[in-house]
Amino acid sequence: MSTQGKGTQTILIVDSETDFLDWARQQLKASGVRVITETNPSAAFKIFCLEKPDLVIAEMHLRPEGGLDLLAKIRADSSNAMVIIMSAFGTTQAVIESMKLGAFDFLRKESLPFTLKVVVDTALKASAELRAAATEKPSLTVEQYRDDIVGQSEAMQSVFKMVGRVAMSDVPVLVTGESGSGKELVARAIHNYSERSKNPLLAINCAAIPENLLESELFGHEKGSFTGAATQRIGRFEQCNGGTLFLDEIGEMPLAVQSKLLRVLQEGEFSRVGGNATIRSNVRIVAATNRNLEQCIVTKEFREDLYYRLNVVGIHLPPLRARVEDIRLLAEYFLSRLANQQHRPLLQLSSEAVKVLEAYPWPGNVRELQNTLRRACVLASSDVLLPKDLPLGQGSSASEISDAFVAPMTALTIEEASHALFLALTREDGDRELLPWIEEDFTRRAMDLTGGNQVKASALLGITRATLRKRLERLGAPRSSVQE
Repeated sequence: MSTQGKGTQTILIVDSETDFLDWARQQLKASGVRVITETNPSAAFKIFCLEKPDLVIAEMHLRPEGGLDLLAKIRADSSNAMVIIMSAFGTTQAVIESMKLGAFDFLRKESLPFTLKVVVDTALKASAELRAAATEKPSLTVEQYRDDIVGQSEAMQSVFKMVGRVAMSDVPVLVTGESGSGKELVARAIHNYSERSKNPLLAINCAAIPENLLESELFGHEKGSFTGAATQRIGRFEQCNGGTLFLDEIGEMPLAVQSKLLRVLQEGEFSRVGGNATIRSNVRIVAATNRNLEQCIVTKEFREDLYYRLNVVGIHLPPLRARVEDIRLLAEYFLSRLANQQHRPLLQLSSEAVKVLEAYPWPGNVRELQNTLRRACVLASSDVLLPKDLPLGQGSSASEISDAFVAPMTALTIEEASHALFLALTREDGDRELLPWIEEDFTRRAMDLTGGNQVKASALLGITRATLRKRLERLGAPRSSVQE
């Protein structure tokens, strides 16, 4: 079992069974680790207040106070305390209540020979990260970024400069970039820094409105112009007079509507659907797309003349994976904003969590990062976000996560290896029972690694030789491979 950080790390184990405490002390014996045991929960809390151990492991069914009561007292004293609750009877209610109170994990005692060292190693690593993060300060606050566009990378500095150059003009702007990269934020910044900032900025998603309604949405319609047109409707071009109209997903606009939009850009005038009156409107157009419009021109999906009208000035937003140096700034910004919105303490990022965020490829870009941090704030059990709190790659296949995120096997920590194994087992074979499979596989591997020596294999697995012999018999291991 490895230890993190400098100096000795302290583990406090609380259980009414002295035999179990002796076993646990032996299991967790390691260089740089100090183990304290206690049978009385009240005395254990006093030890916690005095020693401030890196990790507390407590039996749920203690007397006179239960393990959950001890957990609540410890977390009230220290919101970042690392506590593992264990029980031989892990009911659904007990597990949920433990996690609700802020436990790092809940372990069934029957699985401790296989899980205790791994979970404790992970918890000690997390504890070291929490202590290190306590001395770090966020790089920025919400107030430093008025327009929600965060970035200090060279690529984003170029975007900011372009926004500044085009803001005071009225020329159309075409913003390109992958989905979730922040194209609407660029449009808002252009509007906010322009002379139109006191007038409306309206946005419309061309891909979200059916073709037969998009023309009416943009230009309005007269009463009775089509079935369902019970009243006159004022379109976005009229509503937005003097302001900025943001046309998102412009590449999805039907060709018929493209023709009418082109006339507005050329002449500055249009007619409502079913109307004859010519209406003039002073609107600036900012359009955005994640499609290659030049390719759409070749396939006749987009008008070439409209493309050149929209693309007077083009601004390309780089994907998040191309500006890794902005990831920490963005994460701290989102955490600061979430704290303000939810009226909760500001969560910090541990240095290990930052490394995890920077190593991930972010196929969903800034939007995915924001959603990841929102989920992390719900899952976190302390005031500092750790790697375990970051639900990366949800919805991706195990192979995609492995290729894009998991480090080479030689560089994996125990926590990462366990996570990769869990993903592989649960996603590749949903019918497999995890613990029986792990018990069998690890037992056979231990025997192979030790050349069939039961003494060495049982020590490696953290079980007695008698338990190993019974397990081998149950698994049907050949007697010839079981050396005394």
